Amino acid sequence: MVHYVGPVVAAAVILPKNAHIEGVNDSKKLSEKKRELLYQVITKEAVAVGVGIKDVDVIESVNILNATKLAMKEAINNLKVKPDYVLIDGNQMIDIDIKAETVVSGDAVSESIAAASIIAKVTRDKMLYEYDKMYPQYGFAKNKGYGTKQHIEAIKKYGLTKIHRESFCKKFI
Repeated sequence: MVHYVGPVVAAAVILPKNAHIEGVNDSKKLSEKKRELLYQVITKEAVAVGVGIKDVDVIESVNILNATKLAMKEAINNLKVKPDYVLIDGNQMIDIDIKAETVVSGDAVSESIAAASIIAKVTRDKMLYEYDKMYPQYGFAKNKGYGTKQHIEAIKKYGLTKIHRESFCKKFI
């Protein structure tokens, strides 16, 4: 499923050497409550956490893939400790001056990638709760910006907001 609204959020996490945080897994496989609990533990236990956010204007101007890469680069640059080596979730390398490798399905392989996915997901979800207060008719607190039937019906009825990804919504507006 695709997000039709809001920014792309990426995170980078440096965990202590030989650290293991019980329950850390791919954010999509965890309940919202579990993600929020782990978010607290990760931010407390991590050596460094960096977040990168690229808004809808960036997504629309450079496309979602390039916006995601920019958010990843920003997340790495926002770490308070510069890493020696970076594991990047997926198959797309990003332009950074640190040795790096891509890891397909990285959140299933690397605890630091899984931790970063939790930080990014919880950060984005918090933003969607704020958007829900601004635009309650779209149900962002529930649908998190995904193209659910209810969300698409709301777009058809009320139109797009400034936080909608217009290029993603073309097929039904």
